[in-house]
Amino acid sequence: MAYAVLLTQGAEQDLEALYDYIADFDSITSADYVLDQLLEVAQSLANFPERGTYPKELSALGIREYRQVFFKPYRVIYRIIGERVYITLVADGRRDMQALLARRLLGS
Repeated sequence: MAYAVLLTQGAEQDLEALYDYIADFDSITSADYVLDQLLEVAQSLANFPERGTYPKELSALGIREYRQVFFKPYRVIYRIIGERVYITLVADGRRDMQALLARRLLGS
C-alpha cells in the first residue's frame, strides 16, 4: 500500500526558504540539487513511512507521533495519520532544533 505524502504549508515555506538561502549563498545548481534530494526523501515515505526515527528532542518529552528522515544535514519531520504522511518540518539539523520543534509542532 502506498501512502499519500503531503507537505504542510509550513514545510513548503521551509523548502522555499532553504532553496533561497542556498541559491543566494552558494548557487542555484546547489539549491536545485538539495531541493530535488529533499523531495525525493519525502516521496520515499510513500512506501515505507515507519522507517523514520523519532526525533530525540520530542522523544525526551514522551512525544512519539512524529518521525524523521534525513538528507544530511537536513531533517524531514513528519507524522503518519491513516494512509497519509504529512511532512510538517524541513530544517537544517544544525539549527536549534529544540526551539524550532517546540515552536512549530508544539505551538510554544
